[in-house]
Amino acid sequence: MTSLLRVGYLGFSSGAPLVVVDDDAAAALGVRAHDRLLVRRGGREVVALVNVARHLPPGTVLVNEEVVSALGVEEGEVVEVSPAPPPRSSRYIREFVLGSWLGPDEVRAIVEDVVRDRLSDVELAALVVAAARRGLSVEEAYHFSKAMVETGERLELGVRPVVDKHSIGGVPGDKTTLLAVPMLAALGYYIPKTSSRAITSPAGTADRAEVLMPVNLSLEEIRRVVLKTGGCIAWGGALRLAPADDKIIRVEHPLSIDPFLVPSIMAKKAAVGATHVVLDIPVGRGAKVGTVREAEQLARMFIEVGRRLGMRIACAATFGDQPVGYAAGPALEAREALRALQGSGPQDLVDKAASLVGLLLELLGVSGGKAVALEALRSGKALAKMREIIAEQGGDPGVRPEDIPVGDKRLTVRAERDGAVAWINNAAVATVARLAGAPKDKGAGVELHVKLGDPVREGDPLFTVYSEHSAKLQAAEEFIASTTVVQVSRPGSEMLMKSIVEPLLPVEPALAER
Repeated sequence: MTSLLRVGYLGFSSGAPLVVVDDDAAAALGVRAHDRLLVRRGGREVVALVNVARHLPPGTVLVNEEVVSALGVEEGEVVEVSPAPPPRSSRYIREFVLGSWLGPDEVRAIVEDVVRDRLSDVELAALVVAAARRGLSVEEAYHFSKAMVETGERLELGVRPVVDKHSIGGVPGDKTTLLAVPMLAALGYYIPKTSSRAITSPAGTADRAEVLMPVNLSLEEIRRVVLKTGGCIAWGGALRLAPADDKIIRVEHPLSIDPFLVPSIMAKKAAVGATHVVLDIPVGRGAKVGTVREAEQLARMFIEVGRRLGMRIACAATFGDQPVGYAAGPALEAREALRALQGSGPQDLVDKAASLVGLLLELLGVSGGKAVALEALRSGKALAKMREIIAEQGGDPGVRPEDIPVGDKRLTVRAERDGAVAWINNAAVATVARLAGAPKDKGAGVELHVKLGDPVREGDPLFTVYSEHSAKLQAAEEFIASTTVVQVSRPGSEMLMKSIVEPLLPVEPALAER
Protein backbone atom coordinates (compact mmCIF):
# COMPACT_ATOMS: atom_id res chain seq x y z
CA MET A 1 0.00 0.00 0.00
CA THR A 2 1.39 3.40 -1.03
CA SER A 3 -0.07 6.85 -0.38
CA LEU A 4 0.78 10.32 -1.64
CA LEU A 5 0.71 12.76 1.29
CA ARG A 6 1.45 16.46 1.62
CA VAL A 7 4.25 17.43 4.00
CA GLY A 8 3.74 19.53 7.09
CA TYR A 9 6.57 20.51 9.43
CA LEU A 10 6.62 19.40 13.05
CA GLY A 11 9.31 22.00 13.67
CA PHE A 12 11.51 19.99 16.02
CA SER A 13 14.31 17.45 16.06
CA SER A 14 13.89 14.21 18.02
CA GLY A 15 17.18 12.47 17.25
CA ALA A 16 15.69 10.04 14.70
CA PRO A 17 13.37 10.32 11.66
CA LEU A 18 9.77 10.64 12.82
CA VAL A 19 6.45 11.12 11.01
CA VAL A 20 2.93 11.70 12.27
CA VAL A 21 -0.14 10.56 10.31
CA ASP A 22 -3.79 10.61 11.28
CA ASP A 23 -5.65 7.45 12.21
CA ASP A 24 -7.40 7.22 8.83
CA ALA A 25 -4.09 7.38 6.92
CA ALA A 26 -2.55 4.88 9.34
CA ALA A 27 -5.44 2.46 8.78
CA ALA A 28 -5.16 2.86 5.00
CA LEU A 29 -1.44 2.16 5.14
CA GLY A 30 -1.86 -0.70 7.60
CA VAL A 31 0.50 0.72 10.23
CA ARG A 32 0.29 1.48 13.94
CA ALA A 33 2.29 3.66 16.31
CA HIS A 34 5.97 2.61 16.48
CA ASP A 35 5.80 0.90 13.07
CA ARG A 36 7.94 2.27 10.25
CA LEU A 37 7.14 4.13 7.05
CA LEU A 38 9.33 4.50 3.98
CA VAL A 39 9.11 8.11 2.79
CA ARG A 40 10.34 8.89 -0.74
CA ARG A 41 10.81 12.07 -2.74
CA GLY A 42 12.86 12.75 -5.85
CA GLY A 43 15.04 9.67 -5.65
CA ARG A 44 15.77 10.13 -1.94
CA GLU A 45 14.22 8.06 0.81
CA VAL A 46 14.21 7.67 4.57
CA VAL A 47 12.71 5.15 6.99
CA ALA A 48 10.84 6.91 9.80
CA LEU A 49 9.06 5.79 12.93
CA VAL A 50 5.31 6.37 13.01
CA ASN A 51 3.21 8.31 15.48
CA VAL A 52 -0.56 8.39 15.04
CA ALA A 53 -2.73 11.41 15.83
CA ARG A 54 -6.32 12.45 15.28
CA HIS A 55 -7.83 15.35 13.36
CA LEU A 56 -4.87 16.13 11.11
CA PRO A 57 -5.73 17.78 7.79
CA PRO A 58 -6.66 15.04 5.29
CA GLY A 59 -3.80 13.76 3.15
CA THR A 60 -1.10 15.23 5.43
CA VAL A 61 2.04 13.74 6.93
CA LEU A 62 3.89 15.74 9.57
CA VAL A 63 7.68 15.25 9.56
CA ASN A 64 10.45 16.21 11.94
CA GLU A 65 13.78 17.88 11.13
CA GLU A 66 15.56 14.56 10.51
CA VAL A 67 13.11 13.70 7.69
CA VAL A 68 13.36 17.22 6.25
CA SER A 69 17.15 16.93 6.19
CA ALA A 70 17.18 13.43 4.70
CA LEU A 71 14.79 14.27 1.86
CA GLY A 72 15.44 17.99 1.36
CA VAL A 73 11.68 18.40 1.32
CA GLU A 74 9.79 21.70 1.59
CA GLU A 75 6.55 22.18 3.49
CA GLY A 76 3.56 21.55 1.23
CA GLU A 77 5.40 19.23 -1.17
CA VAL A 78 4.03 15.75 -1.85
CA VAL A 79 5.89 12.62 -0.78
CA GLU A 80 5.32 8.94 -1.41
CA VAL A 81 4.68 6.98 1.76
CA SER A 82 4.55 3.18 2.17
CA PRO A 83 4.96 0.69 5.03
CA ALA A 84 8.53 -0.40 5.72
CA PRO A 85 9.27 -3.84 7.17
CA PRO A 86 11.16 -4.04 10.48
CA PRO A 87 14.93 -4.20 9.96
CA ARG A 88 16.46 -7.64 10.35
CA SER A 89 18.42 -6.34 13.35
CA SER A 90 15.17 -6.13 15.31
CA ARG A 91 14.97 -9.93 15.04
CA TYR A 92 18.55 -10.26 16.28
CA ILE A 93 17.70 -8.05 19.27
CA ARG A 94 14.66 -10.21 20.06
CA GLU A 95 16.82 -13.35 19.94
CA PHE A 96 19.42 -11.63 22.17
CA VAL A 97 16.70 -10.77 24.68
CA LEU A 98 15.68 -14.44 24.72
CA GLY A 99 19.23 -15.55 25.50
CA SER A 100 21.05 -15.99 22.18
CA TRP A 101 24.63 -14.83 21.72
CA LEU A 102 25.40 -12.31 19.01
CA GLY A 103 27.92 -13.06 16.29
CA PRO A 104 29.83 -10.50 14.19
CA ASP A 105 27.21 -10.34 11.42
CA GLU A 106 24.34 -9.80 13.86
CA VAL A 107 26.28 -7.14 15.77
CA ARG A 108 27.22 -5.35 12.56
CA ALA A 109 23.58 -5.30 11.42
CA ILE A 110 22.44 -3.91 14.78
CA VAL A 111 25.09 -1.18 14.83
CA GLU A 112 24.40 -0.16 11.22
CA ASP A 113 20.68 0.16 11.96
CA VAL A 114 21.42 2.15 15.14
CA VAL A 115 23.50 4.61 13.11
CA ARG A 116 20.80 4.85 10.41
CA ASP A 117 18.10 5.47 13.06
CA ARG A 118 16.17 2.41 11.93
CA LEU A 119 15.63 1.09 15.46
CA SER A 120 13.08 2.55 17.84
CA ASP A 121 13.93 3.57 21.38
CA VAL A 122 11.89 0.56 22.52
CA GLU A 123 14.14 -1.79 20.55
CA LEU A 124 17.28 0.00 21.73
CA ALA A 125 16.07 -0.16 25.32
CA ALA A 126 15.47 -3.91 24.93
CA LEU A 127 19.04 -4.32 23.67
CA VAL A 128 20.48 -2.29 26.55
CA VAL A 129 18.44 -4.02 29.26
CA ALA A 130 19.25 -7.49 27.90
CA ALA A 131 22.96 -6.63 27.86
CA ALA A 132 22.71 -5.32 31.43
CA ARG A 133 20.97 -8.45 32.69
CA ARG A 134 23.31 -10.97 31.08
CA GLY A 135 26.46 -8.98 30.35
CA LEU A 136 28.42 -8.92 27.11
CA SER A 137 30.95 -11.62 26.34
CA VAL A 138 34.46 -10.58 25.33
CA GLU A 139 33.61 -11.57 21.75
CA GLU A 140 30.43 -9.48 21.73
CA ALA A 141 32.22 -6.50 23.28
CA TYR A 142 34.90 -6.75 20.60
CA HIS A 143 32.40 -7.07 17.74
CA PHE A 144 30.41 -4.05 19.01
CA SER A 145 33.62 -2.02 19.38
CA LYS A 146 34.77 -2.93 15.86
CA ALA A 147 31.38 -2.22 14.27
CA MET A 148 31.07 1.11 16.11
CA VAL A 149 34.44 2.21 14.73
CA GLU A 150 33.72 1.04 11.19
CA THR A 151 30.37 2.87 11.01
CA GLY A 152 31.82 6.25 12.03
CA GLU A 153 34.57 8.67 11.12
CA ARG A 154 38.20 8.28 12.15
CA LEU A 155 41.05 10.59 13.06
CA GLU A 156 44.15 9.91 10.99
CA LEU A 157 47.26 11.58 12.40
CA GLY A 158 49.86 9.65 10.41
CA VAL A 159 52.12 9.28 13.47
CA ARG A 160 52.87 6.57 16.02
CA PRO A 161 52.53 6.01 18.87
CA VAL A 162 49.24 7.73 19.66
CA VAL A 163 48.40 7.64 23.37
CA ASP A 164 45.19 8.20 25.29
CA LYS A 165 43.87 8.27 28.83
CA HIS A 166 40.32 7.59 29.97
CA SER A 167 38.39 7.24 33.21
CA ILE A 168 35.20 5.20 33.44
CA GLY A 169 33.89 7.97 35.73
CA GLY A 170 31.72 7.93 38.80
CA VAL A 171 33.83 10.16 41.07
CA PRO A 172 33.24 13.94 41.28
CA GLY A 173 36.10 16.33 40.59
CA ASP A 174 38.21 13.97 38.49
CA LYS A 175 40.13 16.59 36.54
CA THR A 176 43.22 14.41 35.96
CA THR A 177 42.89 14.72 32.18
CA LEU A 178 43.67 18.45 32.43
CA LEU A 179 47.04 17.43 33.89
CA ALA A 180 47.67 14.21 31.97
CA VAL A 181 47.28 15.65 28.47
CA PRO A 182 49.87 18.44 28.83
CA MET A 183 52.23 16.13 30.79
CA LEU A 184 52.23 13.57 27.97
CA ALA A 185 52.42 16.19 25.22
CA ALA A 186 55.33 17.86 27.03
CA LEU A 187 57.13 14.50 27.00
CA GLY A 188 56.82 14.31 23.21
CA TYR A 189 53.78 12.07 22.80
CA TYR A 190 50.67 12.65 20.69
CA ILE A 191 47.40 12.56 22.65
CA PRO A 192 44.19 13.54 20.79
CA LYS A 193 41.89 13.56 23.80
CA THR A 194 38.20 13.59 22.90
CA SER A 195 35.99 13.92 25.95
CA SER A 196 32.36 13.93 26.96
CA ARG A 197 30.21 16.47 28.69
CA ALA A 198 28.63 15.69 32.03
CA ILE A 199 25.61 13.40 32.14
CA THR A 200 25.08 12.91 35.88
CA SER A 201 28.29 14.46 37.25
CA PRO A 202 28.98 18.15 38.06
CA ALA A 203 31.40 18.39 35.13
CA GLY A 204 32.70 16.26 32.29
CA THR A 205 36.20 16.76 30.96
CA ALA A 206 34.86 18.83 28.06
CA ASP A 207 32.98 21.08 30.53
CA ARG A 208 36.14 21.67 32.58
CA ALA A 209 38.32 22.32 29.54
CA GLU A 210 35.76 24.68 28.03
CA VAL A 211 36.39 27.11 30.89
CA LEU A 212 39.92 27.50 29.51
CA MET A 213 39.40 27.20 25.74
CA PRO A 214 36.93 26.27 22.99
CA VAL A 215 36.39 22.51 22.78
CA ASN A 216 33.96 22.24 19.85
CA LEU A 217 36.66 21.27 17.35
CA SER A 218 36.28 19.50 14.03
CA LEU A 219 38.39 16.45 13.21
CA GLU A 220 40.62 18.59 11.01
CA GLU A 221 41.06 21.15 13.80
CA ILE A 222 41.94 18.35 16.25
CA ARG A 223 44.49 17.03 13.77
CA ARG A 224 46.05 20.47 13.35
CA VAL A 225 46.26 21.17 17.09
CA VAL A 226 47.66 17.74 17.97
CA LEU A 227 50.30 17.71 15.25
CA LYS A 228 51.44 21.19 16.31
CA THR A 229 51.32 20.88 20.11
CA GLY A 230 51.18 17.14 20.76
CA GLY A 231 47.81 17.24 22.49
CA CYS A 232 44.29 18.61 22.60
CA ILE A 233 41.16 18.34 24.74
CA ALA A 234 38.05 18.40 22.56
CA TRP A 235 34.37 17.59 22.91
CA GLY A 236 33.61 14.35 21.07
CA GLY A 237 29.85 14.80 20.82
CA ALA A 238 29.74 16.33 17.33
CA LEU A 239 32.57 14.35 15.71
CA ARG A 240 30.72 11.18 14.59
CA LEU A 241 33.42 9.03 16.15
CA ALA A 242 31.56 5.75 16.81
CA PRO A 243 28.13 7.47 16.42
CA ALA A 244 26.24 4.31 17.40
CA ASP A 245 27.70 4.68 20.88
CA ASP A 246 26.16 8.13 21.35
CA LYS A 247 22.74 6.81 20.39
CA ILE A 248 23.03 3.86 22.79
CA ILE A 249 24.15 6.17 25.60
CA ARG A 250 20.99 8.23 25.01
CA VAL A 251 18.97 5.16 26.06
CA GLU A 252 21.33 4.04 28.85
CA HIS A 253 21.27 7.39 30.64
CA PRO A 254 17.62 7.48 31.83
CA LEU A 255 17.94 3.83 32.91
CA SER A 256 21.15 4.59 34.89
CA ILE A 257 22.86 1.49 33.48
CA ASP A 258 25.99 1.19 31.36
CA PRO A 259 26.29 -2.35 29.90
CA PHE A 260 28.09 -1.10 26.78
CA LEU A 261 30.86 0.54 28.82
CA VAL A 262 33.70 -1.50 27.28
CA PRO A 263 32.76 -1.18 23.59
CA SER A 264 31.81 2.46 24.16
CA ILE A 265 35.26 3.37 25.43
CA MET A 266 37.25 1.04 23.17
CA ALA A 267 35.49 2.25 20.02
CA LYS A 268 36.22 5.89 20.80
CA LYS A 269 39.89 5.12 21.48
CA ALA A 270 40.26 3.10 18.28
CA ALA A 271 38.53 5.84 16.28
CA VAL A 272 41.23 8.39 17.19
CA GLY A 273 43.96 5.93 16.27
CA ALA A 274 45.19 5.25 19.81
CA THR A 275 47.91 2.62 20.08
CA HIS A 276 48.55 2.80 23.87
CA VAL A 277 45.83 3.61 26.41
CA VAL A 278 45.69 3.88 30.20
CA LEU A 279 42.25 3.35 31.76
CA ASP A 280 41.32 4.64 35.20
CA ILE A 281 38.82 2.45 37.09
CA PRO A 282 37.80 4.22 40.32
CA VAL A 283 36.77 1.77 43.05
CA GLY A 284 34.72 2.58 46.14
CA ARG A 285 31.39 3.57 47.61
CA GLY A 286 29.43 5.61 45.11
CA ALA A 287 31.78 4.73 42.23
CA LYS A 288 30.68 2.58 39.28
CA VAL A 289 32.87 -0.27 40.52
CA GLY A 290 32.53 -1.30 44.15
CA THR A 291 35.41 -3.73 44.68
CA VAL A 292 38.93 -4.35 43.42
CA ARG A 293 37.83 -7.81 42.27
CA GLU A 294 35.21 -6.23 40.00
CA ALA A 295 37.84 -3.80 38.73
CA GLU A 296 40.17 -6.68 37.86
CA GLN A 297 37.42 -8.46 35.91
CA LEU A 298 36.59 -5.27 34.01
CA ALA A 299 40.28 -4.60 33.33
CA ARG A 300 40.74 -8.06 31.81
CA MET A 301 37.93 -7.39 29.35
CA PHE A 302 39.33 -3.95 28.44
CA ILE A 303 42.80 -5.41 27.87
CA GLU A 304 41.57 -8.29 25.70
CA VAL A 305 39.19 -6.17 23.58
CA GLY A 306 41.96 -3.60 23.16
CA ARG A 307 44.39 -6.31 22.07
CA ARG A 308 41.97 -7.49 19.39
CA LEU A 309 41.63 -3.90 18.17
CA GLY A 310 45.42 -3.52 17.96
CA MET A 311 45.85 -1.42 21.11
CA ARG A 312 47.93 -1.98 24.23
CA ILE A 313 45.89 -1.27 27.36
CA ALA A 314 46.94 -0.65 30.96
CA CYS A 315 44.29 -0.33 33.68
CA ALA A 316 44.56 1.24 37.13
CA ALA A 317 42.16 0.57 40.00
CA THR A 318 42.13 3.92 41.78
CA PHE A 319 40.71 5.13 45.10
CA GLY A 320 37.15 6.27 44.52
CA ASP A 321 35.74 6.82 48.01
CA GLN A 322 35.96 10.62 47.80
CA PRO A 323 36.20 13.36 45.16
CA VAL A 324 39.54 13.93 43.43
CA GLY A 325 41.04 17.14 44.79
CA TYR A 326 38.71 19.58 46.50
CA ALA A 327 36.67 21.06 43.65
CA ALA A 328 33.60 19.79 41.77
CA GLY A 329 32.15 22.00 39.04
CA PRO A 330 33.62 23.32 35.73
CA ALA A 331 35.23 26.63 36.80
CA LEU A 332 36.28 25.41 40.25
CA GLU A 333 37.93 22.37 38.71
CA ALA A 334 39.66 24.37 35.96
CA ARG A 335 41.12 26.67 38.64
CA GLU A 336 42.32 23.70 40.67
CA ALA A 337 43.88 22.03 37.61
CA LEU A 338 45.78 25.21 36.71
CA ARG A 339 47.06 25.48 40.29
CA ALA A 340 48.24 21.87 40.09
CA LEU A 341 50.09 22.59 36.84
CA GLN A 342 51.68 25.59 38.57
CA GLY A 343 52.90 23.33 41.38
CA SER A 344 50.38 24.14 44.12
CA GLY A 345 47.60 21.63 43.51
CA PRO A 346 46.10 19.03 45.86
CA GLN A 347 48.41 16.11 46.49
CA ASP A 348 45.84 13.44 45.65
CA LEU A 349 45.13 15.05 42.26
CA VAL A 350 48.82 15.36 41.40
CA ASP A 351 49.58 11.83 42.57
CA LYS A 352 46.71 10.32 40.59
CA ALA A 353 47.60 12.16 37.38
CA ALA A 354 51.30 11.28 37.70
CA SER A 355 50.50 7.64 38.50
CA LEU A 356 48.26 7.25 35.45
CA VAL A 357 50.74 8.99 33.15
CA GLY A 358 53.54 6.91 34.66
CA LEU A 359 51.65 3.68 34.00
CA LEU A 360 51.13 4.71 30.38
CA LEU A 361 54.82 5.59 30.02
CA GLU A 362 55.83 2.18 31.33
CA LEU A 363 53.46 0.59 28.80
CA LEU A 364 55.51 2.49 26.21
CA GLY A 365 58.74 1.11 27.62
CA VAL A 366 59.81 4.08 29.77
CA SER A 367 61.23 2.99 33.14
CA GLY A 368 60.34 4.98 36.26
CA GLY A 369 57.27 6.37 34.54
CA LYS A 370 55.75 8.15 37.51
CA ALA A 371 59.01 9.98 38.32
CA VAL A 372 59.28 11.07 34.68
CA ALA A 373 55.70 12.36 34.80
CA LEU A 374 56.30 14.27 38.04
CA GLU A 375 59.43 15.88 36.57
CA ALA A 376 57.38 17.16 33.61
CA LEU A 377 55.13 18.81 36.17
CA ARG A 378 57.89 20.08 38.49
CA SER A 379 59.94 21.56 35.66
CA GLY A 380 57.04 23.66 34.38
CA LYS A 381 57.05 21.91 31.00
CA ALA A 382 53.50 20.59 31.49
CA LEU A 383 52.21 24.10 32.35
CA ALA A 384 53.95 25.59 29.30
CA LYS A 385 52.48 22.87 27.10
CA MET A 386 48.99 23.44 28.52
CA ARG A 387 49.25 27.14 27.68
CA GLU A 388 50.35 26.21 24.16
CA ILE A 389 47.34 23.90 23.74
CA ILE A 390 44.99 26.59 25.13
CA ALA A 391 46.34 29.09 22.61
CA GLU A 392 45.98 26.71 19.65
CA GLN A 393 42.39 25.91 20.62
CA GLY A 394 41.52 29.60 20.76
CA GLY A 395 41.75 30.35 24.49
CA ASP A 396 43.81 32.83 26.50
CA PRO A 397 47.21 31.23 27.12
CA GLY A 398 47.93 33.68 29.93
CA VAL A 399 44.88 32.73 32.00
CA ARG A 400 45.53 32.46 35.75
CA PRO A 401 43.43 30.56 38.31
CA GLU A 402 42.28 33.83 39.90
CA ASP A 403 41.05 35.06 36.49
CA ILE A 404 38.41 32.32 36.32
CA PRO A 405 35.09 33.56 37.74
CA VAL A 406 33.00 31.39 40.03
CA GLY A 407 29.48 31.86 41.37
CA ASP A 408 29.00 34.81 43.70
CA LYS A 409 26.09 33.17 45.57
CA ARG A 410 27.69 31.02 48.26
CA LEU A 411 26.82 28.78 51.19
CA THR A 412 29.38 27.29 53.59
CA VAL A 413 28.44 24.22 55.65
CA ARG A 414 30.30 23.81 58.95
CA ALA A 415 30.99 20.94 61.32
CA GLU A 416 28.47 20.52 64.12
CA ARG A 417 30.90 18.63 66.39
CA ASP A 418 34.55 17.86 66.99
CA GLY A 419 35.84 14.71 65.32
CA ALA A 420 37.28 13.46 62.05
CA VAL A 421 35.88 13.17 58.52
CA ALA A 422 34.59 9.60 58.29
CA TRP A 423 32.71 9.73 54.99
CA ILE A 424 32.30 12.00 51.97
CA ASN A 425 29.17 11.13 50.01
CA ASN A 426 30.23 11.28 46.34
CA ALA A 427 26.67 11.09 45.04
CA ALA A 428 25.53 13.88 47.38
CA VAL A 429 28.46 16.12 46.37
CA ALA A 430 27.49 15.63 42.72
CA THR A 431 23.82 16.33 43.43
CA VAL A 432 24.56 19.51 45.39
CA ALA A 433 26.80 20.82 42.61
CA ARG A 434 24.20 20.09 39.95
CA LEU A 435 21.40 21.67 41.98
CA ALA A 436 23.62 24.74 42.29
CA GLY A 437 23.73 24.91 38.49
CA ALA A 438 26.69 22.81 37.33
CA PRO A 439 27.66 21.99 34.66
CA LYS A 440 25.50 24.41 32.64
CA ASP A 441 26.46 27.29 34.91
CA LYS A 442 30.23 27.09 34.70
CA GLY A 443 30.77 28.96 37.99
CA ALA A 444 28.57 26.61 40.02
CA GLY A 445 29.85 23.73 42.10
CA VAL A 446 31.17 22.51 45.44
CA GLU A 447 34.54 23.18 47.03
CA LEU A 448 35.52 20.83 49.85
CA HIS A 449 37.60 22.13 52.75
CA VAL A 450 38.34 18.66 54.17
CA LYS A 451 39.20 15.15 53.00
CA LEU A 452 38.74 11.71 54.56
CA GLY A 453 40.45 11.38 57.94
CA ASP A 454 40.99 15.11 58.46
CA PRO A 455 40.42 16.25 62.07
CA VAL A 456 37.85 19.02 62.49
CA ARG A 457 36.56 21.18 65.31
CA GLU A 458 33.00 22.31 65.78
CA GLY A 459 32.38 25.28 63.47
CA ASP A 460 35.15 24.41 61.00
CA PRO A 461 34.08 24.72 57.33
CA LEU A 462 33.40 21.39 55.62
CA PHE A 463 32.45 22.59 52.15
CA THR A 464 31.25 25.65 50.26
CA VAL A 465 28.57 25.67 47.56
CA TYR A 466 28.91 28.17 44.70
CA SER A 467 26.04 29.23 42.46
CA GLU A 468 25.25 31.96 39.96
CA HIS A 469 21.57 32.09 40.97
CA SER A 470 19.96 32.49 44.40
CA ALA A 471 17.11 30.10 43.58
CA LYS A 472 19.55 27.34 42.62
CA LEU A 473 21.59 27.90 45.76
CA GLN A 474 18.40 27.59 47.79
CA ALA A 475 17.58 24.27 46.06
CA ALA A 476 21.04 22.99 46.96
CA GLU A 477 20.60 24.16 50.56
CA GLU A 478 17.28 22.33 50.86
CA PHE A 479 18.89 19.12 49.61
CA ILE A 480 21.82 19.49 52.04
CA ALA A 481 19.32 19.72 54.91
CA SER A 482 17.89 16.32 53.94
CA THR A 483 21.09 14.29 53.56
CA THR A 484 24.64 13.83 54.81
CA VAL A 485 27.25 15.21 52.42
CA VAL A 486 30.26 15.05 54.79
CA GLN A 487 30.02 12.88 57.90
CA VAL A 488 32.07 13.85 60.95
CA SER A 489 32.39 11.21 63.66
CA ARG A 490 34.29 10.87 66.90
CA PRO A 491 37.10 8.33 66.43
CA GLY A 492 36.05 4.85 67.52
CA SER A 493 32.42 5.79 68.12
CA GLU A 494 29.10 6.08 66.33
CA MET A 495 29.69 3.11 64.07
CA LEU A 496 25.96 2.27 63.98
CA MET A 497 24.74 3.85 60.75
CA LYS A 498 21.06 2.84 60.82
CA SER A 499 18.69 0.85 62.99
CA ILE A 500 16.52 -1.61 61.04
CA VAL A 501 13.61 -2.86 63.08
CA GLU A 502 11.07 -4.08 60.52
CA PRO A 503 12.28 -6.57 57.87
CA LEU A 504 12.63 -4.99 54.45
CA LEU A 505 11.01 -8.05 52.80
CA PRO A 506 8.57 -10.65 54.17
CA VAL A 507 10.38 -13.62 55.72
CA GLU A 508 9.30 -16.99 54.36
CA PRO A 509 7.76 -19.14 57.15
CA ALA A 510 10.24 -21.98 56.56
CA LEU A 511 13.11 -19.59 57.09
CA ALA A 512 11.53 -17.98 60.15
CA GLU A 513 11.18 -21.37 61.88
CA ARG A 514 14.89 -22.28 61.57
